[in-house]
This record gives sequence, structure tokens and C-alpha cells, in this order.
Amino acid sequence: MKDILTLLRPHQYVKNIFIFAPLIFAFHFTQEAVVDASIAFVFFSLLASSVYILNDYMDIQEDKKHPKKSSRPLASGAISKKSALLLFLFLSGTTLLLSFFYNQNLFYVLLAYFILNIAYSLKLKHLSLVDIFIIAIGFVLRLFAGAQVTQTPLSMWIIIITFLLAIFLALAKRRDDVLLSLEGKETRKNIDGYNLEFVNAAMVLMSGVVIVSYLQYTVSPEVIARIGSEYLFLTTFFVILGILRYMQITFVEQQSGSPTKILLKDNFTKINLSLWLLSFLLVAKFL
Repeated sequence: MKDILTLLRPHQYVKNIFIFAPLIFAFHFTQEAVVDASIAFVFFSLLASSVYILNDYMDIQEDKKHPKKSSRPLASGAISKKSALLLFLFLSGTTLLLSFFYNQNLFYVLLAYFILNIAYSLKLKHLSLVDIFIIAIGFVLRLFAGAQVTQTPLSMWIIIITFLLAIFLALAKRRDDVLLSLEGKETRKNIDGYNLEFVNAAMVLMSGVVIVSYLQYTVSPEVIARIGSEYLFLTTFFVILGILRYMQITFVEQQSGSPTKILLKDNFTKINLSLWLLSFLLVAKFL
């Protein structure tokens, strides 16, 4: 059971919090909307687990060379290839079928995510730059999943910010792969498309674009009218602090291999994210 849970990667479900983003940014917290978003969260998590299984299946040989990934159930041989494939088919088939009967719009988003990640696992993850763009599109699809089931309109700024932030995080993850390759532990076929200078420069560029995009969102007339406050720009303080903290973890502490583990374990990041959310709600409610 422990090996199966490891294969499913439940800690990665934190990424699916983006499903709730449309509710937060639209300040739409009805009971029905929260329940629908929660159900979408479950569906997306189960389908994502099936994708992780396929990804691990395709990466067995590469993971065996990785200092940390070599302990994964498939790479270590703790779970057989046949068992993994059966679990992949069961999870993906059941999730897609149930989502179709629950909400067809959600089903189409999930299907797009599934097909995109099948292509990613089979070929696209080996193409530098294309790989990080596929990851970023996956985060945007999570936004659409939340928006569809709750019938909440998505601001173009939220889509842009989410996409750019995901690119930033994916670059940080690739930086970890570059560092491993410099130690003679090359584990990805696309690593030749990246080097430390390029990834560092791209991260700095993306960090600035993310901050400017968020600031543009907070002062846009559309958002001011919907939220009813012109002081939302004050929350940018926590966005800047969060970006800088992540860059500190990446460049100083050299620990950017898993964004989800950073979010779950780094107390500074968790406190800052909580303060950002609190400030957002306070501004929207009282200012």
C-alpha cells in the first residue's frame, strides 16, 4: 500500500488548489461553488495520479540513474510494470467516465489535460522549452476546470499570471536537473537544451514578468469594479516576497527540484502564502 501511494504521488495534489483560484479571485464563495470545485479537485487529482503512473512507467530507465527518483516504486522494482499499467487504466478510465456524467464541461477539460500529458510522457517532455510550456498549460487547465464547474468567469490576467508562474516554477525544476548533469548525473534527454546561465536568466526574466502581470491585474479597471476596491495592489508585497523566497531557495539553497515539497515544507513560503490570501480577502471585504 505504501508503494502504491508513493506511485500515486498524493503530495502533488497541492497543484490542484489552482482549481479554487477562480473562486478566490472572483470572490465567489457560495456553498454550491465550493462543493463543485472540491469535486473537480478530486477528479483532477485522480486523473493526475494516473498521469504520474504513466510518466514513471516511461521514465524507468532514466529514474534509475537519478539519486532520488531511483527509489520510486517502478524504478526500484517494488511495483511491477503490469500492475502499474492496470492501475493507470483503471484510474484514468474511471475518472474520465465519472466526470462525463457529473459535468461534461469538466470532462472536456480533463480529457484535454489527459491527452496533453499522454503526449508529454511519450514525446514532448524530451523537447527542451516545449516541456515547460506543457507543464504551464496543465496549470491553466486547472483554472478552467474550476471555472467550468462553478460557472465563474476567468480574468485574462489570472490565466496569464498562472501560466507565467508555472513557467517560472518549471524552470526552477529544470535548474535542479542541470545541476545534476554538471555532477555527471544526467537523467533527462532534453537536458542539453538547458544550461545554468540560460535557466538563471530565464528565471530572473519570468520573475519580473510575473510580478508586473500581477500588479497590472490588481490595478485593472475590470478587477477594481468587480472587487470594489482600488487597494488590491497592496497584496503585491506578498507576491514579491514569495518570488524572492523561491529564488533564494533555488539560487542560494540549491533546492528547487520539487515545487510541491517546497510549498509543503518551507514554513516561510506557507506563512507568506497565507498572509497573501488573508490580505486579498481583507482588501476585497473591507477596503
